[in-house]
Amino acid sequence: MLSVLLAALFAADTLQMPRMVEIPSGTFWMGTDNPPMEDWDEAPRREVKVDAFRMSATEITNVQYEAFDPTHKRGEQGFSTGDDEAVTMVSWEDAMAYCRWLSKQTGKHYRLPTEEEWEYACRAGTTTAYNTGDTFPESQWKVQRNTRDKEPVSLQVAQFEPNAWGLHDMHGNVEEWCYDYYGDTEFRVVRGGSHNTPVRYLRSANRSASVQADRSVLLGFRVVESPKEAIRVRYGLSCHPTGWLKTVRRSRRPVFLEPIPYIVPPTDSLTPFYAHNHQPAVTWTGEGNRHSLDLLAVWFSTDAEAGREMVVLQSRFHGGKWDPATLFYKVPDRNMTGSALLTYGNKILHFQGIGDAGEWKDLALGLRESKDCGHTWMDTRLIEPQHRVRHQVIAGPIVTKDGRILLCCDAGPDGEAGTSLHVSKDGGKTWEDTGSKIAGIHAGIVERKDGSLMAFGRGNAIDGHMPCSISYDGGYTWTYSATEFPSIGSGQRLVLKRLQEGPIMLCSFDENGLFVALSYDEGATWPVKKLLTDGKTRVLDGGAWTGTFTLDATHAEPKGYLACTQSPDGMIHLLSSRVHYRFNLAWIEKKNL
Repeated sequence: MLSVLLAALFAADTLQMPRMVEIPSGTFWMGTDNPPMEDWDEAPRREVKVDAFRMSATEITNVQYEAFDPTHKRGEQGFSTGDDEAVTMVSWEDAMAYCRWLSKQTGKHYRLPTEEEWEYACRAGTTTAYNTGDTFPESQWKVQRNTRDKEPVSLQVAQFEPNAWGLHDMHGNVEEWCYDYYGDTEFRVVRGGSHNTPVRYLRSANRSASVQADRSVLLGFRVVESPKEAIRVRYGLSCHPTGWLKTVRRSRRPVFLEPIPYIVPPTDSLTPFYAHNHQPAVTWTGEGNRHSLDLLAVWFSTDAEAGREMVVLQSRFHGGKWDPATLFYKVPDRNMTGSALLTYGNKILHFQGIGDAGEWKDLALGLRESKDCGHTWMDTRLIEPQHRVRHQVIAGPIVTKDGRILLCCDAGPDGEAGTSLHVSKDGGKTWEDTGSKIAGIHAGIVERKDGSLMAFGRGNAIDGHMPCSISYDGGYTWTYSATEFPSIGSGQRLVLKRLQEGPIMLCSFDENGLFVALSYDEGATWPVKKLLTDGKTRVLDGGAWTGTFTLDATHAEPKGYLACTQSPDGMIHLLSSRVHYRFNLAWIEKKNL
């Protein structure tokens, strides 16, 4: 008997095979009853039957994975350098390819665990928050907190006692890919939590997910062995383009309409909606008629800006009012800082920062497309897949005269980090980070008539004034100078936009609040500047960092993250952190209120 066991162990070591343990069949209670808002996806708690299978006792290690892929590189951000540490920086496709390779090597069928199998195996007969009880022992913690700069820690497997069924590291170490889609979304489920993650995300019932092409220092996997089974199919979304507006009526008279809130709380309890709603993006959708053009606005909703609960919500404006908020985009348990929308030909592009944890420093950059005015979306493409700085999306991408798409992103998480520029020369198929830096974060950008680029940003003040950045080589190098406008700060984001009629418009803040300015000579001078108010006295709620303020003849909104679109009828739609302003060029140019 001993010789047989030794022979089996020798064969496993030769192939670097994972050690498998038997998981018995049975039933268990999956999920959580009455979870808090952030964990809404764990309900309802339900009884699930699971057939017997075998699961690897540990996460797949570097030495095991590299028997399949010798080119795999260890040590990203200082993590996972040793042979027996859990492999990281593998996508869902990578993990599936490893399973196929292992199946071919052994003649057995290996795959990723289903989500039900994973939770069943993790619990190992327990019903508590962790398989260790209602708490997870601090002696087994890695770095269990949100960290802007991740702290390297050993990811060696099996350092601690296994659960009752012989499985190590089911809580923490690294997150583990599962086979399933996350509901009807494009994302794949991940379970178990990771290092550099608050401990509550390590619970047995906690559900997370990732874009299946994502590679992160938080992500690894383990495998199961079972008979082949029918693959669960998620049917793709179909797009049905609607008619695009052919003719519009442009008003030549000054128009300033009543400011209204665009953030309307959802009418159902299933839409996650938090206290802090902020950082909008907006575009016109091409729907409607000549009297009513539809808009699509998105923004993040969260308890904390460095939070995993953060979701991206949406609302549509039609018939003169905004719909209640609904969920627009969410990679579960990931920070979602930074969205942008761009109406581009017959489609809308959605750019999104996607965190690997709860901070907004390490973001990948995702892109989706819609061909039916934003009602359905194609799956996310990671156009900048590495989680790093320079990927915090800023609203206001533009298309240049020669067809390039330019997207600004914050170059880092602090207020003096500046802005990066990402460029596509083929309609969004491929992208390049220019590697340069625009002065100021949250920058707005325009193309000037001579083909040069001009950008204004927040921070990096020059002599106390807002900085201006100019590039004559497509954004690869910049020169900097002071504008005539005051520097802006916390809770504020500007808009710099070329209007359809020709002038460049700046919306920003001074000591009296939100103003709008016009330049007719490509930013050399700004002869028109006025507060964004019609002179009537109102008390408005600006939301987010703004709060309640008075709008009157001499005061405008004091703060807000601005986003803007101009619909084909000439109306300018400016969003702050909660308020929707509607006006036209004729109103800006009108000398009196």
